[in-house]
Amino acid sequence: DDVAEMRNIYDKRRKEMISRLRELGFGVHFEPKGAFYVLADASHIDSNSQRLALDILEKTGVAVTPGVDFGSGAEGFLRFSYTRPFDEIVTALERIEVYLRQR
Repeated sequence: DDVAEMRNIYDKRRKEMISRLRELGFGVHFEPKGAFYVLADASHIDSNSQRLALDILEKTGVAVTPGVDFGSGAEGFLRFSYTRPFDEIVTALERIEVYLRQR
């Protein structure tokens, strides 16, 4: 029962994150099925994922991982984790939305 409950909780977080990232203009080309992360295309914002991740952290307090950390093929992408509680995910994505509007 506990495993089923956690699976449902993570699925709710995953769906919210994918939906909001797409609303914010990030490309989510593959929806994760067994991980706790979403790799989102942010190349239209900045082709340098490390610079973008650091700027997001400095200006919003939200930590994302630069795609380049996973190899040159992931440059231009950002990795978002959905391991945090649902309300924290919503807040983080709201901060990123404000950040994008101000860019």
